[in-house]
Amino acid sequence: MKKFPLFVLLLPFMLRASIEPTTLEIHPLKENIYQHISYLDVPPWGRVAANGLVAVHEQNAYIIDTPWTVTDTKQLVAWIKAQGLTPKAAVISHFHEDASNGIAYLKSVGIDTYASTITNALLADKHHPQSNISFSSQTLAIANDTIEIFAPGAGHTEDNIVVWLNQQKVLFGGCFVKSLESTGLGNIKDASIAQWPTSISNVLKRYPEIRQVVPGHGKVGNMSLLTHTAELVHKQIIKKAPH
Repeated sequence: MKKFPLFVLLLPFMLRASIEPTTLEIHPLKENIYQHISYLDVPPWGRVAANGLVAVHEQNAYIIDTPWTVTDTKQLVAWIKAQGLTPKAAVISHFHEDASNGIAYLKSVGIDTYASTITNALLADKHHPQSNISFSSQTLAIANDTIEIFAPGAGHTEDNIVVWLNQQKVLFGGCFVKSLESTGLGNIKDASIAQWPTSISNVLKRYPEIRQVVPGHGKVGNMSLLTHTAELVHKQIIKKAPH
């Protein structure tokens, strides 16, 4: 994998900052995997960083969750092309804006977007753009089986999926998984708290060889992020239980 100093990764964005200000960051994570981080001020949470990935297979780039904004999504696509890669498709992990806000732009430039039928229905309910490719199966393999989309069950949202990068043993958990520094579950407006533990168990059973886990927000870690999330869910269940 090519190694890029951070200032090199951000150079195209700094050069264009006077025209299209952006806070997008891109970091090499593993062989042929890059992490993108974007930021947005979200009341009442303040400035929120959101994680996504770019997985590379045979000179094709697959975006996993779009950045927060259209501007940052444009910058991400520009960066991909600057590396001599073809932005092939994007996978949307759930209907919230930190995962899906770039769908319309990606579709406008001919990049396929994948989302579950549940995600598309929820996007439609919000009058938001939907992906052009939907699936209802529990699993879907793309990029010559190097990327697997898995619907483990409800958790952060009823539609949340995870993405498994088999060659590197990296799991993109998205907002379904909390970082180790998280002391709570964050936004649970659309959560299915009671089902979340079973869904986590489904992920652990399917992917026992996880080496790295990428949460939707916060630092990348290992399998302990899943057990930590399960503990946070358990605390929430106890908190809400009648006394």
